[in-house]
Amino acid sequence: MSRTPLDPVLEPLVEGLDVRSARRVHGGDIAVSYRLETADGPLFAKTHPRPTPDLFEREAAGLRALREHAPAPLRVPQVLRESPHGLVLEWIEEGRRRGGRTESELGAGLAGLHRTSNPTFGGLDGDVSGYLGSVEVDLTPSTDWPSFYVHRRVAPLVERAIREGSLDPRARGLLERVEPRAAEICGPAEPPALVHGDLWGGNRLVDADGTNWLIDPACHWGHREYDLAMMQLFGGFGPECFEAYDEASPLDAGWRQRVSWYQVTPLLVHAILFGGGYGDAALRALARYA
Repeated sequence: MSRTPLDPVLEPLVEGLDVRSARRVHGGDIAVSYRLETADGPLFAKTHPRPTPDLFEREAAGLRALREHAPAPLRVPQVLRESPHGLVLEWIEEGRRRGGRTESELGAGLAGLHRTSNPTFGGLDGDVSGYLGSVEVDLTPSTDWPSFYVHRRVAPLVERAIREGSLDPRARGLLERVEPRAAEICGPAEPPALVHGDLWGGNRLVDADGTNWLIDPACHWGHREYDLAMMQLFGGFGPECFEAYDEASPLDAGWRQRVSWYQVTPLLVHAILFGGGYGDAALRALARYA
């Protein structure tokens, strides 16, 4: 049977999968995404002709970690193929949420995922670097979360954003004022949790059965409030989700006061990648704690 010619970047990734055709679909700002029609059903693929080093390999490792530890009914797509230029995953047939039930199941499932722990904060399997979007971040392991968050995450992103002209240099002075209070601002000490790392509304899918799926992770061992803060940056998650999370794994009473603090890093990443008003939003967040 004849098949549609494939993109040259996609061709070696899907060799042997009996792909009959590939159709471009929505799938993020960094990679090119496809629905692959195969003899055994549809698959999802994403590629990039010139990716940053280990971008897809790290994403694959994060998906495997989430898939291993996410409790039912929370689901994560299986990685079928990976290469330096892309991934092939199982296809998720998107559907509609079942109201509060879908939200509650996500909250309870995420709480269960976050109970997966590790001796240190930082990268999976000892990795010392990773990505938020396509921005490289330092994941050198540490036993001290406030130090990790300030020195491995916020400070380098502040410097890069200032250097690239997407953040007011006043942010440097604000961070200097915040740093001595980092232990207080980061909240009560908690064990490292396996976090998704980039959990905005677009990285949560709901399938035709109303089941929640997590995609496009930036997994690392971090503070669980980091995921919860990211979930509130652009919306897309109902109150039932956070209520179910708190019921399954109670949060410190002050966690909502730390949401803006943990939103600083995704705001900085967005400032670096997209410019616009993200730099000003990051500056306001820093000023709130300074």
